Amino acid sequence: MSTTIHWTEDRTARSARWHSESAAPPPARVVVADDSLKADAAYRLACEGTGLLWRGDYVNARQLLSAMGRRVDRKPPRPVADLAETFHLYRRARGHRARVLGRLLVLLTDHYSLTLRRAPDVRRACADAYGVPRGAMVVSLSELLGVLGARQWREKGVAVPALGARIHPHYGVFAPTRSEYVDLVARVPLPAGRRTAFDLGTGTGVLAAVLAHRGFERVVGTDVNPRALSCAHENAHRLGLGGRVSLEGPALFPDGRADLVVCNPPWLPGRPASALDQGVYDPDGAMLHGFLAGLAAHLAPGGEGWLILSDLAELLGLRSRVTLLTAVEAAGLRVLGRTDTRPRHPRATNPGDPLHAARAPEVTSLWRLAVSGGPGNITAASAGSPTSRA
Repeated sequence: MSTTIHWTEDRTARSARWHSESAAPPPARVVVADDSLKADAAYRLACEGTGLLWRGDYVNARQLLSAMGRRVDRKPPRPVADLAETFHLYRRARGHRARVLGRLLVLLTDHYSLTLRRAPDVRRACADAYGVPRGAMVVSLSELLGVLGARQWREKGVAVPALGARIHPHYGVFAPTRSEYVDLVARVPLPAGRRTAFDLGTGTGVLAAVLAHRGFERVVGTDVNPRALSCAHENAHRLGLGGRVSLEGPALFPDGRADLVVCNPPWLPGRPASALDQGVYDPDGAMLHGFLAGLAAHLAPGGEGWLILSDLAELLGLRSRVTLLTAVEAAGLRVLGRTDTRPRHPRATNPGDPLHAARAPEVTSLWRLAVSGGPGNITAASAGSPTSRA
């Protein structure tokens, strides 16, 4: 979101462009804040909707942000028995937290410089995230910290054992830190044809790279996010796969048919609150249903579609297994098999997580789908049980 933000400083009216990756509106009221501002006062003002334009020490600003976060966290959502309601309360609490912390603001100059005491050089990270500078702009400190963190991830990369290499995520592109779904794509037996594969919603391009490593002559990755397409392109070339992996967007499916079509859609139905959230939340299951509806028309004879999906939405009561299998059948598809694995991220074993009751039994599955009409159908009842474990 981009508009204009106004404040008064040294008795002079000032303004700058407002930028928010989560499309948050600019605060209606902005006051200048510095090291003399106490955490309780900052928290109260932020809860009232006042933006705090920081003019003090950068390190102190980070400490103040942490102190404000602790005050928000003093009022966690009340526990309820219904997991779906727990999930909605959790999301609401996270949204409130983001809004309050997002009201501590910093001003970036025409060239993305941050003119605060002890401030790091943020210019390269901001250029990566925001592109060519277009004048001074105000952003929340929490967003800027995300930009800086993304730059570190981009430089360091994420180790992907299935590739024996690192994938380098860009800002606003979901990083492949949950490796279980990558391992599924790397280990499940391939269909007979191995000429062309599609990777829908390619993100960093990690699955496209895995498919190329597994022997596909041509892999086409698609994404609606321009940042993702740029990221996947860079990773493909870094891995020496530029001649076999191509990227297209913003359509979900590329033209033509493939021997294998892989889709790892966002696992939870819901509205994303930021660019990164688009890797987690799929409004009304649009990508999931788009994949199922278009798969039959894009499979080569004997081809397979691989749907990678966690059952967390089912455990939270946001989608049922019957709904999923009904959508598969309505799309003219059949289930050839399913391979399950358990998530290995820390929250799966953290009893303090508000959603632990759903995360603890969570299973990630790779569903093998084909066009209806041939042998090997699995009924809706039998598809509720795992066919193999990864």
